Amino acid sequence: MNYRLISITLSLFLLLNQVYAQDANASQEQDACQSIPIENYNLGFRVGSIFIIFATTTIGTYAPILLHRISPYKQGDARDWILTIGKFFGTGVILATAFVHMLPDALENFSSPCLTQGWLSYGAFAGVFCMIASFALQLLEVASVSHMNKLRRKKQNKLDAELGQAYQNNEKVQDEALSVHGGSEHHIGNEHGHAHGMFLEGDEAMKHIGTYILELGIVMHSIIIGITLAVTKNDEFNTLLIALVFHQFFEGMALGTRLNEINYDRWYKPVLMGLLYVCTTPIGIAIGIGIRSSYNPNSYSAILSQAILDSLSAGILLYNAYVSLMSLEISHNTAFHNASTARKVCSFMSMYVGAGLMSLIGEWA
Repeated sequence: MNYRLISITLSLFLLLNQVYAQDANASQEQDACQSIPIENYNLGFRVGSIFIIFATTTIGTYAPILLHRISPYKQGDARDWILTIGKFFGTGVILATAFVHMLPDALENFSSPCLTQGWLSYGAFAGVFCMIASFALQLLEVASVSHMNKLRRKKQNKLDAELGQAYQNNEKVQDEALSVHGGSEHHIGNEHGHAHGMFLEGDEAMKHIGTYILELGIVMHSIIIGITLAVTKNDEFNTLLIALVFHQFFEGMALGTRLNEINYDRWYKPVLMGLLYVCTTPIGIAIGIGIRSSYNPNSYSAILSQAILDSLSAGILLYNAYVSLMSLEISHNTAFHNASTARKVCSFMSMYVGAGLMSLIGEWA
């Protein structure tokens, strides 16, 4: 009888303890999803961070562009080496940004207790959205190449028709000249020099598309980190700001060196392209400052949107890094394979250093 009483008492104790633990866990999860107000919000310093980030991003983005366009240079010059180092350094930065900064954040957010059970029941949503972005970019590139080939065929057919007509007219003129001048021939050259450059249009178009895609991925991430910086707690703000200064500077270098690969005929075009990235994070900070009282970074909508955007951005940058940068610039680039050993080693080391430094910054940003 005593054993039975003890058993019942012990069972009731364990049951009450389990109920208490469940209530405590539910309370902790609920507290984790609530908005935590920032005490002693330093508005002046937050506003100052807008200009700090703007300045460092501007320097990182436009320094390679100015170095490339300030005056002509030859391959092997000091400027050529600097720009080559910057280009491959940027490739490493882009790769590390996707692997270290975006994908882990997406995985963490998709496992947040603030999400509904439907999102928590499947642990690979970050990879799914990353894969969707990569597939979408491939379809975009295939469609773009098909469209460019179609335009090229139309131009070629039109050019062939014009050259055929010009040849017939030329024969007619020569026959008339022979009949008038008694056998002296005058050869009129066919004007087809502009056909040579037509086959370069497809490659140039692909460079444009690749650069636009790269900037899209960077911009999507930049607006998120701008808002995050603005609503970060005071004890974490300084560390995050310093990390983001280097983060934005390195990403700006990556974008600036890619813009140099596009043969813009006017200087203002790369400037405008770079300006979109330069302004994105400061705009994100300004938005975060404006909504700091009502914005809850732990809310369902905020966490889900950030998780999806980070996943998509990671897919964009990974596809761009492996297909448009590493594959085309290194693996399948005849000029790179024919380059000197010193240039190859320098290129690889620059890429590894860029990836390493960006990975190191991932400890704080």
